[in-house]
Amino acid sequence: MSWLWRMVLVAVVTLVPGAFLLLVSYLATRTMWEHWRLAQQESLTSGVPVSFREVLATVHVKDLVQQARAAL
Repeated sequence: MSWLWRMVLVAVVTLVPGAFLLLVSYLATRTMWEHWRLAQQESLTSGVPVSFREVLATVHVKDLVQQARAAL
């Protein structure tokens, strides 16, 4: 991602009301989707069904921070 695009995203998040919540919800959705995909793959190999609650229990703040760094 170019530095110009990053600056535009930073400006939007700081200037537009509600943009921070939108960014946080995007990162949470992205993280949950990745964890869900990995849990489904493990479920197929082990044969044990996985629930949304189990996936939600594996998400940590550090995962959200990693996704934020990857997105920006």
